[in-house]
Amino acid sequence: MAMLLNLKTWYQLFVDNFLTMVSVAFVAAALRRAWPVSIDDLAGSLRAVPPVRILTAVILTAGVAQPWSTRRASASQSGCLTADRSLDAAREETQDVIFSAVDEVFARTSVRPEEIDVLIVNCSIFTPTPVFVDMVVNRYKLRPDVQSLNLSGMGCGAGLVNIGLARHLLQVAPPGTHVLTVSTEILSSQYYIGSERAMLLPNCLFRMGAAATILSNLPERARFRLGRIVRRMTAARDADYHCIFQEEDGKGILGVRLSKDLTTTAGQALKRNIMAFGPLVLPVSEQLLVALSLLKRKLLSCWGAKVRLYRLDFHTAFEHFCIHAGGRGVIDEVQRGLGLSDENVEASRMTLHRFGNTSRSSVLYELAYIEAKGCMRKGDHVWMISFGSGFNCSSVAWECLKAAIDSDGPWADCIHRYPVQLPEVALQDI
Repeated sequence: MAMLLNLKTWYQLFVDNFLTMVSVAFVAAALRRAWPVSIDDLAGSLRAVPPVRILTAVILTAGVAQPWSTRRASASQSGCLTADRSLDAAREETQDVIFSAVDEVFARTSVRPEEIDVLIVNCSIFTPTPVFVDMVVNRYKLRPDVQSLNLSGMGCGAGLVNIGLARHLLQVAPPGTHVLTVSTEILSSQYYIGSERAMLLPNCLFRMGAAATILSNLPERARFRLGRIVRRMTAARDADYHCIFQEEDGKGILGVRLSKDLTTTAGQALKRNIMAFGPLVLPVSEQLLVALSLLKRKLLSCWGAKVRLYRLDFHTAFEHFCIHAGGRGVIDEVQRGLGLSDENVEASRMTLHRFGNTSRSSVLYELAYIEAKGCMRKGDHVWMISFGSGFNCSSVAWECLKAAIDSDGPWADCIHRYPVQLPEVALQDI
């Protein structure tokens, strides 16, 4: 093995420096012809060299210079890898992602800013003054009577909390009310610069992103109908409460610590959520199979027999699944728990691959992927699943009323490349 590594090293040195060696040989040949050096002798020697050789030497030298200049540029830019954690940088990032998302939702829905009656914006950790809702009101000159709510500190699950809150408000609002919701996560001010592995992982997983939706209780222009919403909290358990925890490390550097039990915690939270969500969305035929399975276990347990309970088949209720792209482990855990196929979780995996964990907005990136692939049909049902610190799990059901005509959205420049084959990765404990 050591011999193979040495051979590979020499091979790389030879190939990487081949152009340099050839260029040096050409220059040496020219100098040898021109020595001892004088202007007249050098000019004469150069005239004696065939033009093709001179041109080749120039091209090869340029070929060597280009990679060198690229390496110098990369080295000189390496300092920019350290995030700007200033307040100004965070505000600029906020405006970039939020305003882009809101611009697009207004353009796609043809709803005008003055028609917005309620505004809900959420972001977990970064909360400036004025807050996000004030930024949006100021930018789009929303009406002075707009109701605004700013949510913070609720983790990646807050995107669906937005939807639930909007629903409650629309149920008691006059017909024609419009609610603008925005979900984002601002990273630059929270970039961890310490050395603890459990707190470095968010730097690798999380990415900047935002998504905006407009909900209304007037269905004429609606593309989706909001169905059941279920949210379950497990913060009463200390392990779950500390699973995603913002704190200072031993050197006083602030960051977010992710527990190595994160995927297990997510799985347990999902089970509790399903117990409440399943009966609301599954057809009677599926619920009957569950009841028969429970009855069979109870009867046979009297004789000491072990009976495996029937696993719910959510394909009977949903055609599409949008699982929060919190990481490969989280997606794997949900896929196993629900018995989903690789095709069912394709939108989640491809979103994680292309955009990383965009926190609360990830499920809407996944919905956009399904539509960009042309897979969404009228009458299809979608199950969105999100997880957040606390720990909490939310489920939201949607029904497609009208398939999108132009729905590439954030995938416009890359949807033709997806899906891609993902490598197998063995993760070590955090």
